[in-house]
Amino acid sequence: MSKQKVLIVDDDPHIAELISLYLTRECYETALAATGPEALSQWKSFQPDLILLDIMLPGMDGYQVCQEIRRESDVPIMMLSAKGEVFDKVLGLELGADDYMIKPFDNKEMVARVKALLRRAQKRVQPAESGEKKVSFPDLVINLSNYTVLFRGESLDMSAKEMEILYYLAVSPGQVFTREQILDGVWGYEYVGDPRTVDVYIKRLRQKLPAHAAWQLSTVWGVGYRFEVLSPQ
Repeated sequence: MSKQKVLIVDDDPHIAELISLYLTRECYETALAATGPEALSQWKSFQPDLILLDIMLPGMDGYQVCQEIRRESDVPIMMLSAKGEVFDKVLGLELGADDYMIKPFDNKEMVARVKALLRRAQKRVQPAESGEKKVSFPDLVINLSNYTVLFRGESLDMSAKEMEILYYLAVSPGQVFTREQILDGVWGYEYVGDPRTVDVYIKRLRQKLPAHAAWQLSTVWGVGYRFEVLSPQ
């Protein structure tokens, strides 16, 4: 079996090499990049299974690199930054990152998060065990078997994780799910990131889903979220 590959993007060679050392010990193959343009070049040539992406980079910052990659790929991206403000986390997640770690971080936790992201990515590409994972509502079809969301027959531009969250809620219409339940159901019990990640994805889903009289994504304040059916199908 070939090793899973991780691209480490950080302009501090000491940090990059230390991360590489820990991941190599876990039998991952690594490659390093120190600038934004180099990160994009390495992404295309190395074809990593996961990217650890620092935000502060010369030439092109991590936000821009993340945007460029997300135009073509759903490869898992974990952003690394000394910036711990909520705004910076939210911006990274809104641009398509899957996780966010604040420097300095514990290397064991970093390895655990890498493993969790790779496990989730592996589950995502595996075919459904039995039957088609699809739910339908007026003008809306969510098909997790082929990762498509159709509104009035037209495909909506969503990331894989956005589709997984939407399907998870829509398959049980009317049921309220807490952030923790959504994390367990979509990310898996091994998720060790910030529960507020769910809020970011819900916000993005609301921006992408057209308004409709028959259904909506609702917030149940103090509890969580639900896919609400407003009129009979």
